[in-house]
Amino acid sequence: QVQLVESGGGLVQAGGSLRLSCAASGLTFGVLFMGWFRQAPGKEREFVAATRWTGVTAYFAESVKGRFTISRDNAKNTVYLQLNGLKPEDTAVYYCAAGRGSRPTASASYNYWGQGTQVTVSS
Repeated sequence: QVQLVESGGGLVQAGGSLRLSCAASGLTFGVLFMGWFRQAPGKEREFVAATRWTGVTAYFAESVKGRFTISRDNAKNTVYLQLNGLKPEDTAVYYCAAGRGSRPTASASYNYWGQGTQVTVSS
């Protein structure tokens, strides 16, 4: 059974930083991408960042480019999302996802989802 467990969310002032972690277990062969999505109150879930499970290619939403980075530790089956230069509009529940689809920015490409971790940025 696949499990994705996020951690690292919290309350931070604008301009601050957080590091989110996603610990994965039970992943089966064939997972291509690990991604992060977020959902703010009253808004649809949106893509934030993704990385290939093997290789170095990373993908970012325009709104977070230059501020967020994504990395992984395959030995620990963990993916990280470093959030720097946080803005109030980054406030959302952040979800980790794993998928076999071919489009890393599309939520439909992801087969497994974590429960989410809240990030709140105060102005």
